[in-house]
Amino acid sequence: MVTEGANYLVSIVTFLGAAIIVVPLFKKIGLGPVLGYLAAGLAIGPFGLALFTDSTTIIHIAELGVVMFLFLVGLEIQPKQLWGLRKYIFGMGSLQVLGATGALTAIGLLYNFSLQFSFIAASGFVLTSTAIVMQTLSYRNDMTSDPSRRIIAVLLFEDLLIVPLLALVAILSPAQTADSLQSHSLWQHIIVSFAGLALLIVAGIWLLDPLFRLVAKTKIRELMTAVALFVVLGSALLMEATGLSMAMGAFLAGVLLSNSSFRHQLEVDIDPFKGLLLGLFFLGVGMSLDLTHVLNHWKMIVSALFLMMITKGIIIYAVARATGSTKLQSLDRAVLMAQGGEFAFVLFSSAALQGVISAEVHANMTAIVVLSMALTPLFIVIYQKWIAPKFAVREVLENDVIEEQNDIILIGLGRFGQIVNHLLRASGFQPTIIDKDAKLVSGMKKRGIRSYFGDACHPDLLHRAGIETVKLVIVAIDNTKQATKIVQHIRQINPKAKIIARAYDRHHVFELAQAGANVQIRETFDSALRTGKQALTTLGIEQEKVHRIGNMFFGKDRHSVKLMADVYDPKKPMFTNADMLKIAFEQDEELKLEIQKILDEEI
Repeated sequence: MVTEGANYLVSIVTFLGAAIIVVPLFKKIGLGPVLGYLAAGLAIGPFGLALFTDSTTIIHIAELGVVMFLFLVGLEIQPKQLWGLRKYIFGMGSLQVLGATGALTAIGLLYNFSLQFSFIAASGFVLTSTAIVMQTLSYRNDMTSDPSRRIIAVLLFEDLLIVPLLALVAILSPAQTADSLQSHSLWQHIIVSFAGLALLIVAGIWLLDPLFRLVAKTKIRELMTAVALFVVLGSALLMEATGLSMAMGAFLAGVLLSNSSFRHQLEVDIDPFKGLLLGLFFLGVGMSLDLTHVLNHWKMIVSALFLMMITKGIIIYAVARATGSTKLQSLDRAVLMAQGGEFAFVLFSSAALQGVISAEVHANMTAIVVLSMALTPLFIVIYQKWIAPKFAVREVLENDVIEEQNDIILIGLGRFGQIVNHLLRASGFQPTIIDKDAKLVSGMKKRGIRSYFGDACHPDLLHRAGIETVKLVIVAIDNTKQATKIVQHIRQINPKAKIIARAYDRHHVFELAQAGANVQIRETFDSALRTGKQALTTLGIEQEKVHRIGNMFFGKDRHSVKLMADVYDPKKPMFTNADMLKIAFEQDEELKLEIQKILDEEI
């Protein structure tokens, strides 16, 4: 027993040692950690140093990393946002899968395989690696952008294909008759899968949040972590038991908890397990590469590998362009999703076991999928360093597609808007953020702040953000004309919306008030008022008096601005409006008297 425990400990130490040595090295030379994990797995696997022989078991255990990753992704997508992705999940997803499957089947026929063999091989290769794609998006800090959400939508559709593809394999099995399976198994699979899906949704809506509240009352930190793992793994197990993928179950559990007050705590609890298991998964994939088989059939495997990846990439690019993505976004998606994935192993194993494909085809396709997964991180590095910059220079930026509709819209994420957003997010609110500085938006996405590139002066962009039903709009841009124009448009479209607008100066306040802004905030007023109060304190006035003077000054100024806004005429030059000058003089005199009263009081 002691020897057996020591052997397990040696295995764990070997895994960790390989990762510690190889992964930092690959990251330092610019090849990325994913390729480092794959190389480490190859080095310690049966076709390297032969320290491990059972890569299949390791991959199966390590798939939990993918499961936890999808759970964390789900936490970032609220149910209404997922519903907003439905056209991409079923529309764009089906278009990409059907197009790629047809093209890849044709490649199989070119190699003189039967239609049945070619179709199964194509169906497996069309299922993209969720682990590689999601890990790459995570390293970029780009999980919340519109292009990334489209990629996630396609991955979800591919997960849904597991049930019909496995049922199809059973139908094609020589040991079964198609009629009996079509009348029984297929419908049984579908019914059981939908029942499991419904059960998970019901549990997520009515049971999960109360469960976490109950556990939180115990104030036992490790129990909270245990419940988080139970929810993730339990959801995955339920989906797998009903024929769907584990990743699908974890993702849906995350979505159902995305509005929970425990969301941030769940992220903290799950994240360490996710990273470690994902690394183990890539190690397992590297270990599973049969170099002997590849060398014996290298001409067929290498030619089919590049032909299938290029063909799939072309289809992905075409579908992306047809569904509104830019050239750069489409190319990025093609490079990122051109490989086969982990679900292909399940499909090929089932097909080989039931005699649908031969053992040789199984070995060839497994090698092709593993090589495609191993080469993808390298292709991504090449694309990002030498190809993407050239396209980025030539491409004209287009407004992002906004699919979420929140109660709050924040326009402008500069030095002013960032403070507003920080306060709102810290208070539990999630505004839809729009800014026309592409570099700033990209940087904020890397910080995990979901924002959209676009010019809010365009009515279509505000329409997609849900301006007709929004409750609060904050206009925080520093362009006075554009700010006024945006406020006017919002007020015309949505008379009930509350509008808080950033103003450049007092005259801009008047313009915003007439345009329909409920509250106008001068960008330098509060900081200037704080400076004045500090000056009074430095001059020896008591702190309590300074505080009262500041509050009174603030109230008086707001009142005078309101009075002057009623008589403001933009056609009259500054200091020529007699009514405004009269109000200003009267308010100044009242202000002096009030301040003098405070100064004369004895404390």
